[in-house]
Amino acid sequence: MQEERKNKAKAAKNEVSGSETVFEKIRVRTPWIFGNTFRRPKILFPHIKKPRMGIPLPGKSIAVIGVYIILFLLQTGIVYLVFREVPALGSNSDGSPMFLYPDLNESFIIEGIVASIFIFLCSIGFILLYQASKFVYNKSVAARYLAVGILLILASFITLQAMITIKLELKLFNV
Repeated sequence: MQEERKNKAKAAKNEVSGSETVFEKIRVRTPWIFGNTFRRPKILFPHIKKPRMGIPLPGKSIAVIGVYIILFLLQTGIVYLVFREVPALGSNSDGSPMFLYPDLNESFIIEGIVASIFIFLCSIGFILLYQASKFVYNKSVAARYLAVGILLILASFITLQAMITIKLELKLFNV
């Protein structure tokens, strides 16, 4: 009975091309190397536990805060400020302080920091918009997140546009 099953299995395997294993293909082509008695040894290797070091890792929130700090510093143009050694503030010919450099391609330190704060507030607004989508079933919380997010995005957009308009010495909002 068992021999019949083996013969049927061999016949079925031989009928389907590509069903043999690599070892069977090698055995058919090189019978003088492996012979009929070659088999894979059954060795049970002992399970060795690798020693683990208990290094404390910071939480995800600390990593996210670190990424936001790095983004904030890059947005301020810290590399530009370090290499160009620009002044913190300027003054007009009459001695009054200038917060915005009159050229579009140059900036004061305070101007870069203020622009970066508003870009950062805009990104927080987009994060709040995303958070609002998580509270689908709690509409009052979702509406608050949505309102604060849109408010931050609009406020930062309007402020940054006003800064660029003043730098270009144009009329503010054409009023």
